[in-house]
Amino acid sequence: MNVILADQIQRKIDFKTKPQGALGTLEKLAFQIASIQGTLTPELIKPHIIVFAASHGIAASGVSAYPAEVTAQMVLNFIQGGAAINVFTRQNGITLQVVDAGVDYDFGKNEKLIDAKVGFGTKNFLLSPAMTAAELDKCLRRGREIVARVQATGCNVIGFGEMGIGNTSSASLIMSKLLDVPLEDCVGQGTGLNHEQLSAKLAILREAMQNHADIGSDPLSVLQTFGGFEIAMMCGAMLEAADRRMIVMVDGFIASVAYLCAFRMHAVISEYSIFCHESTEKGHECLLRHLNVEPILHLEMRLGEGTGCAVAYPILQSAVAFFNDMASFESAGVSNKSL
Repeated sequence: MNVILADQIQRKIDFKTKPQGALGTLEKLAFQIASIQGTLTPELIKPHIIVFAASHGIAASGVSAYPAEVTAQMVLNFIQGGAAINVFTRQNGITLQVVDAGVDYDFGKNEKLIDAKVGFGTKNFLLSPAMTAAELDKCLRRGREIVARVQATGCNVIGFGEMGIGNTSSASLIMSKLLDVPLEDCVGQGTGLNHEQLSAKLAILREAMQNHADIGSDPLSVLQTFGGFEIAMMCGAMLEAADRRMIVMVDGFIASVAYLCAFRMHAVISEYSIFCHESTEKGHECLLRHLNVEPILHLEMRLGEGTGCAVAYPILQSAVAFFNDMASFESAGVSNKSL
C-alpha cells in the first residue's frame, strides 16, 4: 500500500487520547481496515454473511455423529430463521444469505435461498475424487458471482459460513495435503464424535489419503479430490471479495481451510482477511499457527455457520468507531507524554 497513507493511518491511531498501543487488537484492526479502504475515514457498509451448504459423499462412510440429512434440515432451519447464525446476524444488523451449493435435497423455489446447486452432493472420496474439474470450476465461478452481486448492493465487509455434514473430514484432508502436516494433527471430533468414533474417522481418512496419494499439493487438485461444493464455492467467493477490496471475515476451521486454498491461489488475499475466532476443532489452532495469524476471539466455539464472523463483527465496528470518532491529543487539548 501507499507508504505515505500507511504513515498517516498509524499517526492517527497513535495520537488518539490514549497511550500508544493501549487499544491493542482494536488498533491493528483499525489500521488494516483503513488500509484496505485506502482512507483515513473508513466505513463498514451493509455487512453480509453468506452461508454455503452442501452434502458430502464421505458422510456415507460414518465420519460424522449426525446423519447426512441434517445438512438439508439445517438449511431449512436457516431460511426459517431459527439457527444460531440467524440470531447473531439479526442482533448485529448483518444481512444473511444462504446458498445451496450442492445439498442432496430439492428445496424448490424459495426466495430466502440462493440456488447455486452444482450437484446433489459430492462423491465419496474414499472411492473417487469428490468432484470433477468442471464441477470445481462451477463452484469457484458461482462463488465469485454471488459476491459480485452482494458488492453491487454497496456491501464492503463480508463473512462466510458453511453447513455440510462430513465437511470437517474434507477440511482435514485438504489441510494435511496443502500444509504437509500429519493427518492426526488435522482431524477432530467434528459434530461430537466420541474417542472410538474419532479413531474410526481417522482410519477412514488415512485410507482416503492413501487412495489419492499421487495428487500432489496443487490447491485445485486437492480441492477437486477432497473438497465439498460449499468449501470450493467459499474459496471462489473469498477470492472475489479480495479482488474487489472488500473486508473478508474468516470464520472457523472449515472457512479457514477454504481461505488456505484461496491463499495458495492468490496470496494477496491475506491483506483483506480478518480471522474472527479460533475454533476448538483440533486442526484449527494448527492451521492458524501455520498461517501466522491471530484470531480476534477465543470463545470455545465450534459451530460453523459463520457464527464467529457474526459475533466478532461488533469488534470491527469498535475499531472503526475509535479511529473515526475518538479525539486526538491536539483536538482535545490533552498533553501527550513528554518522552
